[in-house]
Amino acid sequence: MSRDFSKDALNAINKKAGKNITEGAIKKLAGTVKPGTTQNEAQLRQLIKQVSAMAKVPVSEATVQEIINAVKKGGAGSGSMESLMKMLLKK
Repeated sequence: MSRDFSKDALNAINKKAGKNITEGAIKKLAGTVKPGTTQNEAQLRQLIKQVSAMAKVPVSEATVQEIINAVKKGGAGSGSMESLMKMLLKK
């Protein structure tokens, strides 16, 4: 993922959520993510909850399940993650 995309994504998320999530906060959370996190449903649920708490935006169980299904279906490559992010920003 390019650095420009990362900054654009962070700006879009902050604008959509009306929050100010810092790049440092994202990096700190990202540092806790291991390669197997996206393959383990319990770890993925925990990550979603952490992101939700950081953004102070509640995420319904239906949305959590939708995210999990999308990650399982598409893997965690940069292209699929970009598609997932675009899908979620439309909500």
